Amino acid sequence: MESTLGGMLRFAAAGILCAALAAPAFAKDETPAKQLFGAVKLPSSSPAQPFGFYAKGCMSGAVALPTDGPTWQAMRLSRNRRWGNPQMIALLQQFSQDAARLGWGSGILVGDISQPRGGPMLNGHASHQIGLDADIWFTPKPAQPLTPQQREDMPFTSMLDKSKFLTVDDRRWTGTHAKLVMQAASYPQVERVFVNPAIKKKLCETWRGDRSLLGKVRPVYGHDEHFHIRMACPPGATSCKKQAPTPTTDDCNSKELAWWFTKEPWAPPPKPDPNKKPVKPRQVTLADLPNACSVVLAAPSRSEDAATFGGAMAYSAQPAASAPAQAVGTVMDSSLPLTNVPLPSPRP
Repeated sequence: MESTLGGMLRFAAAGILCAALAAPAFAKDETPAKQLFGAVKLPSSSPAQPFGFYAKGCMSGAVALPTDGPTWQAMRLSRNRRWGNPQMIALLQQFSQDAARLGWGSGILVGDISQPRGGPMLNGHASHQIGLDADIWFTPKPAQPLTPQQREDMPFTSMLDKSKFLTVDDRRWTGTHAKLVMQAASYPQVERVFVNPAIKKKLCETWRGDRSLLGKVRPVYGHDEHFHIRMACPPGATSCKKQAPTPTTDDCNSKELAWWFTKEPWAPPPKPDPNKKPVKPRQVTLADLPNACSVVLAAPSRSEDAATFGGAMAYSAQPAASAPAQAVGTVMDSSLPLTNVPLPSPRP
């Protein structure tokens, strides 16, 4: 049965690709791709497939994470970015249950996943384009469900002491935070977990579990208020462009990690030459994306009800019975210093 289903999906994906090659008119549109994908409110009715790369692609057949679940809540609902490949949504639901069992409040707060058809976003991310990336807040789901307005207004909490250079704030960071990140890295289908370099360093210094999983934990700018889960291309998804494998060791003594603690990544960009005419940045258009993305954009929509994972718009907003009522060791102290450290942009 599984092989038959896989064959059907590959056949459908091939059909989309063939249709895309036969529709060159789409590729001539010079409108920035982020505007085209950002304007679409619903997913395509096609089978679920990722097309292209995490930072240069799109997806068909997305499903939505329900806005509320027993061990999760979706944040910033106005962005309409709770869409993903069905395997990603299933992973998030499993992770939310495991997080609650670890003592992470009553579950997780889920940030951006992808747009209804993936693709470039108007703001906020360079990746999250094929439905296989998701952001998890470094704030647990509270026992009392958040209202829609609270989900829009609730501030992030950084794990850094921003009065110092690349230093985790021990008044906020706890062993439960470490367990949460490493739980995300433990799933075989998760290829990378992006965290701030200071958090990677902290884990290198303190983690006493399976050290090989630390190779999946990759340091990158930002990611001090949330961490980023990236799944590998699903089996049989031949239209999905893979990344290089992650290290099988903890990678704690790598030149890459050490580089983040030098001045180079934080140096201001060089001043432009006043004698040279400024070059206007070129916007990514549909022609820059995989051919299938033209047809993904033009495909018929599926309703939000039909495309919500599990077939329901929302689950019971009660906390899971096995989850503690309050977060373990999480501090929300607005009096702590929040002096900004310069960071490159855009973030992944």
